Amino acid sequence: MTITAEIYGGIKGREHVVDTPTDRVVTHNVGLSTAFADGLTDFKADRLWCDERTLSASSADSLDLAGGLTDSAGAAITFAKVRAIVVKAALANSADIVVGGAASNTFTGPFGGATHTVAVRPGGTLVLCAPKTGWPVTASTGDILKILNGSGSAAATYQVAILGNSA
Repeated sequence: MTITAEIYGGIKGREHVVDTPTDRVVTHNVGLSTAFADGLTDFKADRLWCDERTLSASSADSLDLAGGLTDSAGAAITFAKVRAIVVKAALANSADIVVGGAASNTFTGPFGGATHTVAVRPGGTLVLCAPKTGWPVTASTGDILKILNGSGSAAATYQVAILGNSA
């Protein structure tokens, strides 16, 4: 299997400044466009896992990045390094999807600590990308990515994509 991927997005906007001696328009553009070729070095990936999942009220997925996921052909995927994570919470969700903070064997990656989390609001998207160095995955001690339904009373749906390397 050969992997190619692109992560893209950003914010592009204009503001009309009227409180200056001469009106002016300021344009802002903070964009992200990162392409990945097949491979193991900088800006390359050889593992991709994507899914849409629904969590019952107050439940969580513990995604095992070191052998607990399967690819589209049914083969086990083991990440040694994660280069990008995208989590999109469904607009119809009644509460946040909370990413990170597994009770044990936590994949800390971009989170800065084992208990750190990011809340993805309904309709929101979390994009974390480290195309050059990635984040290491340590089998059995640092390989669980927790994704929690923040609602205690309703199911929640999310989409997830993880891009990385086998070595």
